[in-house]
Amino acid sequence: MFVDRVKILVKGGDGGRGCVSFRREAHVPRGGPDGGTGGRGGDVVLEGVSHQNTLLPLRYHTEFRAERGRHGGSGNRTGRCGPDLVIPVPPGTEARDETSGERLGEVLQAGERLVLARGGRGGRGNRAFLSNRNRAPRESEPGEPGEERWVRLDLRLIADVGLLGMPNAGKSTLLSRISAARPRIADYPFSTITPVLGVVTADDHECVVADIPGIIEGAHAGAGLGLHFLRHVQRTRVLAHVVDASGTSGRDPVADLRAVREEVSRWDPTLLERPQLVVASKRDAVTDADPLPRLRSAARDLGIPVLAISALSGEGVVELKRRLAALVAATRTEPFVEAHP
Repeated sequence: MFVDRVKILVKGGDGGRGCVSFRREAHVPRGGPDGGTGGRGGDVVLEGVSHQNTLLPLRYHTEFRAERGRHGGSGNRTGRCGPDLVIPVPPGTEARDETSGERLGEVLQAGERLVLARGGRGGRGNRAFLSNRNRAPRESEPGEPGEERWVRLDLRLIADVGLLGMPNAGKSTLLSRISAARPRIADYPFSTITPVLGVVTADDHECVVADIPGIIEGAHAGAGLGLHFLRHVQRTRVLAHVVDASGTSGRDPVADLRAVREEVSRWDPTLLERPQLVVASKRDAVTDADPLPRLRSAARDLGIPVLAISALSGEGVVELKRRLAALVAATRTEPFVEAHP
């Protein structure tokens, strides 16, 4: 199951209590204070891991409390600090405070960490209160409580290329042909209901391609599955519009292209400033009423190149892989600016 939004409770560990103690040694009738400081509580930390691409484990385990610090001891012994509680998440996970909406940060790559709740500071023992006026302090401090908050985690997949198109346009079949990914493929709309990632290799270059569930008119406002998954397009460097150009399905590829671009524009207009490619799919089933010339003309007016392919026969697949790899390689020479609608 693909889960890309969860709410969790995080609590940093409380700090350990300071100790009240005095030296008790033979022939030292007035040993001074030697109470140590309590240890710091552990933090609750997000960490990106490469082997995970969903927030499913956090749907059923929603409460995370780090260990408290140990109390201070006699002999000026400082309490042991509580270990950090690490929550593994896929790269692309953003965290926000559920109450205030404050953006806490995001984890963009494997190994990167983000602190969600800091542990409390340990309390001082009576040794810290020794002064010329008070030679035998009997006071200490309790440890500070750790931070506690509800946090909303949102996952936006990190991919180089996003496959966009109407339902049943052939995106899943295409992804299975150009990569080792095995998305669900069926001859009906919305067979893909979760984003699927695949790695494409061409000319010693690799890029990650995401199959985004079908977009329909009104997706930007919540129609179909679009509103839930359009945000996964925000971190893609290249947009590949997959349209059914067979002429046998009763769909108009020009209208489909314009409709998908319109929904993307309404979600975030800056996305259309990224490199784009129109993939005319299902060319193995083309009829006499070939829609490809009209599609090329419409795409030319938009300044987008068109590549005709057939995932079934393999026509144009090798060239498509090269074109995608080249577009991604060109965008990697410049810093990536993520869109935020």
